[in-house]
Amino acid sequence: MTSLKRVIDTNILISAALSSQGAPAKLVQSALAQHRLVFSQATFDELRTRIYRPQFDRYISLEDRERLLRDFSACAIWVESGEPGQYCRDRDDDHFIEAALKAPAHCLVSGDKDLLEAPEVLGLRIVSVHQALDLLAND
Repeated sequence: MTSLKRVIDTNILISAALSSQGAPAKLVQSALAQHRLVFSQATFDELRTRIYRPQFDRYISLEDRERLLRDFSACAIWVESGEPGQYCRDRDDDHFIEAALKAPAHCLVSGDKDLLEAPEVLGLRIVSVHQALDLLAND
C-alpha cells in the first residue's frame, strides 16, 4: 500500500476502535503506520466527543479511548480548521471535506450516506472503506 493522505470519517474511526478486525481497522492501521491520517481540529473534536459516548463503554475502556486519541493526534497530518464551505446536506460533514481539500488528501473515506452521495468537490474522491482499500492496493 502506498502512503496516500486520507481523511477518515468519525464513523469509520470508531468502527476501527471497536474492532481490530475488518476493513475499517485495516484502513486505519495503514493510515497510522504511514502517518497519513489527516485531521483538522473540527474533525478531531467530533471524534473526541463521539468516542466518549456511554454507548461504547462496554466495547472500549476509557484508557483505550485516551490512548487511541493520543495515537491519532501524534501520527496525524494536521490542517487548519476554518469555516467550511457548504458541500453537502449535513453541514457537520463539511468539516471533513474541508480538511481533505486543505491537506490535500487522496480521498475522504466514509460510511455516511450524505458524504458518499455528495457530488465530487474539486477533484476530491469520497469513497467507502472497501473502495479506499481497493485504491490503496492498486496505487
